Amino acid sequence: MRIVRLWLPVTIIAAGLILIIATRNENGLEGGVLLISAGLSVWLLNWMYRISVSGDRDRDQEDRAREFFDRHGYWPDEEPPQRPPGRRP
Repeated sequence: MRIVRLWLPVTIIAAGLILIIATRNENGLEGGVLLISAGLSVWLLNWMYRISVSGDRDRDQEDRAREFFDRHGYWPDEEPPQRPPGRRP
């Protein structure tokens, strides 16, 4: 997965830069810029996908915290309530 997220866009952008440097004419410049923009598009799509998936993880974590609250009566990041003295569970 790291190959698609990181190395594919880097490779496409590098190919665009190499094309610009190697040809040194208008057609090479246009082609290189198109490759660079394609690489940036791949990176942006991967970034947007990761952002959307992280929202699901946050939602799952909130659901687990609510289940904990329903079972125990306090939130997982809070201290348990103190029992009144003289009462036993």
